[in-house]
Amino acid sequence: MKWAHWYRWRNWLLGIFLSIFIIGGFWLLPIRGQVIIVPPETTVTMLYPQFRIEPALPHAGQTVTVWVTDGVPWANVRIGVDEKSIVVENWRVNPGGTWSWSVDFVMPAMKSVVLTFYHSCDVGCVERGRMVIGTIQSMILTKTIPTKLGVVFADPERHWYGWSGWDVQITYARLEAKNQDREYWGPDGLAERVQQSAAKGLRVLVRVDYAQGQSLPPANDHLALTEYLQYTQRLARDERLRDVYGYIIGSGYNEMASNAFAPRQPVTPEWYARVFNGYGEPVARTDNVVLAIRQANPRARVLIGPVRPWSFDQNGARRHTIDVPWLNYFNTLVALVAETAQQKTAAGIPLAAPDGFALNAPGRPNAIELAGRSGAEEPRVDVRRREWNGAQAGFRVYRDWLDIINTYSTTRGLPVYITATNTFTVDEGIVPAQNYVRGWLTTAFEVVNQEDQIQALCWFMDRDRSGDSRWDTFSLRKHPGRLIDAAEELDRLLQRKP
Repeated sequence: MKWAHWYRWRNWLLGIFLSIFIIGGFWLLPIRGQVIIVPPETTVTMLYPQFRIEPALPHAGQTVTVWVTDGVPWANVRIGVDEKSIVVENWRVNPGGTWSWSVDFVMPAMKSVVLTFYHSCDVGCVERGRMVIGTIQSMILTKTIPTKLGVVFADPERHWYGWSGWDVQITYARLEAKNQDREYWGPDGLAERVQQSAAKGLRVLVRVDYAQGQSLPPANDHLALTEYLQYTQRLARDERLRDVYGYIIGSGYNEMASNAFAPRQPVTPEWYARVFNGYGEPVARTDNVVLAIRQANPRARVLIGPVRPWSFDQNGARRHTIDVPWLNYFNTLVALVAETAQQKTAAGIPLAAPDGFALNAPGRPNAIELAGRSGAEEPRVDVRRREWNGAQAGFRVYRDWLDIINTYSTTRGLPVYITATNTFTVDEGIVPAQNYVRGWLTTAFEVVNQEDQIQALCWFMDRDRSGDSRWDTFSLRKHPGRLIDAAEELDRLLQRKP
């Protein structure tokens, strides 16, 4: 009996050692093959999806066909090739109840390519599986160090010198059918840019507007609101956008230029709060941006979009201590959003408050209030206008915004992100290529680094790849006129030692 017991244990131990030896030897062998990554929540049957490439060992510049086979007849399929996802038009039904989809691509001159199979892309692409061609180790990201510096529309060729900066991107819920840039401004072009920036270690903020010329759905247009909510939820669900740091809801909606679709229905503070977290509706209602996004992606950050400073187009019912239209508007908006979040929390509906604020803080290096001081020092100077009841008229308008945010317990201390800064103000109308003063960006960065609540300082803009030349006089990458100084400054700031 004892010998039988010993033999059973001996055989069991030998089986373990043999398994370890075989598995260890397997990993040491120079075996060619495929690595397929399947999301953990996926039910695996016969290891679907299955990838096949032709030729099996492609070289740079060669056309490659990738076939993906699965046991489910997915609709709205895309196959990702690194950051770019390709619409699948070639598909077939196979004997035995499987389906196959294929696309062609040109093998790039790199050691590895990631192929990703997505489905349901009409409501937000869901990743079904992934395959790596080449050396997996080459895909490991270089460690980066956070910085508050960033840009709008980061140039993919920009050198960040090991810093994890900020990239602000823009997308639109509605695009006209005749718009030639539909893919660029829609979710597919956005996903490509987000993945490119994330691969460089950047943190991406995405501003979601309703349409070009219309920042948010017109007031009381509930069909437009439904369309906007569906789009924000689609973005939050899309696994190609998993690396988005946060979503910015609209921008400059207090001025008429951002209400072009329906000038008689401008976005008021009350309507913004309605869109954002349901102000004015029964507390149990969930048809608002913050809850729509959290339902699709509980980890997503949702930020209140920036109010345009120094705009007299709209006022607010709740007067700020500095009584000017843009600050009254913002004060009213923040108060209503905060009150609505508190009401929902009391009713057992949490997470209805914003995760932070995006701000606009343009500089005014030629302000007469500088009284002979260098324009480069303007970010350190309180430029207060008597005719504006002492409101900040320059870069330090961010302090006026912070005063309002920190007035309310629900929003006090929340992180803020300056997602657009340069030296252009609407009332002066002088573009940065004409009025930039050498040293201004360096000073602004030094000032912001002393503000714990501010997380980002983003220059508008780096490079617009949509082909729109209207913003060339703001572009650091094209740097016409005096912008050569700003472009060189940003590069020097990024080259500094940690």
